[in-house]
Amino acid sequence: MPASGERYEEFEPPASLRPFVRTIWTYAAASPEPTVQRIAPDGCPELVVDIAAPYEEQGPDGVFRLQPRALFAGQMTKPLAMRPVGAVQLVAVRFEPDGARDWLGQPLAQATDRRLDMVERLSGLQPPAGDPAAQVELLTRWLEAQRRAGAWRIDPAVRAEIEAAERDRPSPARSPTEHRALQRRFRDRVGVPPRLLRSIVRFRRVFDHTSGPEALGWLEAGLEAGYFDQPQMARDFRRFLGCTATDWAREQVGLARAIASQSYKPGPLSQA
Repeated sequence: MPASGERYEEFEPPASLRPFVRTIWTYAAASPEPTVQRIAPDGCPELVVDIAAPYEEQGPDGVFRLQPRALFAGQMTKPLAMRPVGAVQLVAVRFEPDGARDWLGQPLAQATDRRLDMVERLSGLQPPAGDPAAQVELLTRWLEAQRRAGAWRIDPAVRAEIEAAERDRPSPARSPTEHRALQRRFRDRVGVPPRLLRSIVRFRRVFDHTSGPEALGWLEAGLEAGYFDQPQMARDFRRFLGCTATDWAREQVGLARAIASQSYKPGPLSQA
């Protein structure tokens, strides 16, 4: 159950942003549990703005350091460990897997497994505390201005491969030359190779089947998500979360659990 005062909400982006943005979400917790939370890859880069206290993130050296108040989180290929240090309130943009390239202005491969400091870029943006709808409206207007100024676009070949992955369908037929070209375009516009994105999408699909009124057990959820057996799913839990499914279910609270409880099943991806 959510802790007292905890709130997570998702908001649909306007039609003009829909080809690039999957959802805009807000989260707040007045007294979050000061425990380490594991965030798994979900195939979508995000722009996150902290309105209250930023989280601490564990670095490769094991030391926890404060995240910047505004950051861009690129594609993840491994778990992110972080913990709250005070009251939490944030608003975030979850881009489509290939939706952030033109906003970021650099290849997405340069942001993979990194959290880029966006404080200076968002210096004039101050979402109001305590009002999720107003926070989302402000961020939406800012993003729309960015889109108009930047002439954002979608690469049809990259988007077609993403659609195939998210619908668990085979990739469109391509020649070796086309396949190599797609690999390069994925590094630029997504940040991870097509095969790895498929693995991440399959892993996140497990969580669609472990929440809601028809929630399944881990094994059944894994089979529904496309895993052959429990050992195959267990390997991905260690790869993407650094623990077993049982350990994750027992330990996770706060933002990590709120995000995982939401459905990652996308609707039809819009073309620009």
